[in-house]
Amino acid sequence: MQVLQVQLEVRPDPSEVGRARRWARSRLAGAGIRADEPLAETLVLLVSELVTNAVVHTGRSAVLRLMLPGTVAEEAEEATVRLEVDDASDRSPEPRCVNGEATGGRGLALVDGLADRWGWSREGTGKRIWCELDRCSEREGAGPACGSGGGTVAYEGFAYEVV
Repeated sequence: MQVLQVQLEVRPDPSEVGRARRWARSRLAGAGIRADEPLAETLVLLVSELVTNAVVHTGRSAVLRLMLPGTVAEEAEEATVRLEVDDASDRSPEPRCVNGEATGGRGLALVDGLADRWGWSREGTGKRIWCELDRCSEREGAGPACGSGGGTVAYEGFAYEVV
């Protein structure tokens, strides 16, 4: 299977998160993944969370990378999409326990709940956080065979709308 790898350099500015989401949506469309597919909605949310972590918590530039299935329709229907964010901080990603009043701190919990797989590794003087989503073809009369579903995600009593 062909894999298309694309990347975007992200400046250490919170406004870059919106640019990263728009960039990811356009790359998904170019790979034949419709904007209304649960995979696309989930991936854009994951881009938002990981890029936010990189630019807000490190205060440094980051690189967003997507590995997308090639354009052969039959192969792409059940392919895996990989998202990576590299930053220059050597601090390991730490999931936080937050109370219901907190306005942040749930990013890695969302990644853990939404991605089929995720992890991180040291890269030079920084780190790479990655996650993967499996794109599964829908079977007649049923929802997606795997991956996440829908435009609203529930996590420990909280609902997050994918926008």
